[in-house]
Amino acid sequence: MKHHEVDIGPFSVGNHQRHFLIAGPCVIENEKLVLETAMRISEIAQELAIPFIFKSSYDKANRTSLSSFRGLGIKAGLAILRKVKEEVQIPILTDIHSSEEASQAAEVVDILQVPAFLCRQTDLLVAAAKTGKVVNVKKGQFLSPWDMKHVVQKLEASGTQKILLTERGTFFGYQNLVVDMRSLPIMRQLGYPVVFDATHSVQLPGGGGTQSSGQREFVAPLARSAAAIGCDGFFMEVHPSPDSAPSDGPNMVPLSELKSILQGLLQICRAAGKGNTLSEDS
Repeated sequence: MKHHEVDIGPFSVGNHQRHFLIAGPCVIENEKLVLETAMRISEIAQELAIPFIFKSSYDKANRTSLSSFRGLGIKAGLAILRKVKEEVQIPILTDIHSSEEASQAAEVVDILQVPAFLCRQTDLLVAAAKTGKVVNVKKGQFLSPWDMKHVVQKLEASGTQKILLTERGTFFGYQNLVVDMRSLPIMRQLGYPVVFDATHSVQLPGGGGTQSSGQREFVAPLARSAAAIGCDGFFMEVHPSPDSAPSDGPNMVPLSELKSILQGLLQICRAAGKGNTLSEDS
């Protein structure tokens, strides 16, 4: 199996390249918060020499309640993401939810993310692939890791090998997720970089009644497990004040704790050596 390298802005990921970070607030609340958070995470990433991709969503279409905050919308959201890209000089990732959004978002961002619940939507995958941008697909909570081969085949047949695959937990009864760490090496065998989403993996879908809840205390332990078994990148939603965030607060990492979490992860990655890159022998 050939292991592909994927170029993202100034760096490459996969095929035994160094680990990378995708991080940022769940949803775009306002320009000030997004810019300040992106700048601080970028500073931390530079201190730790870890390539960084900023993530935030202009629209969270999958919310528990109709009254839940969804974001600022595609026009205003992309304008803020463009400003982050220009001022902080970092690659940008955001979610898309329809084929029409793919081409609009591709004018600004470096990575188009297909949300977990939409990972089987053929038209969305095809549209994302045809933009020529990197496509990150979250493995559905309902999907086995080996079934992600069909997602990869759809993207490849649509003309792209700029693919990332992300593990974000699997349904384990009602309002609960569990992480099967075997999924990381299984998906890595498909030949593309694999990301571990440490914050959505501790989500409790619908666990807050009119919103999802989460178990933030398990973010670091699960991320450390992923670092030990092997992944190419880490995905963490990060917020200066998660408890006051309008979306996914219970599972987001406080910005003040990010550096120490990353330091621990990188120590494990270094100790594991090539074993944590999911080589052919893993």
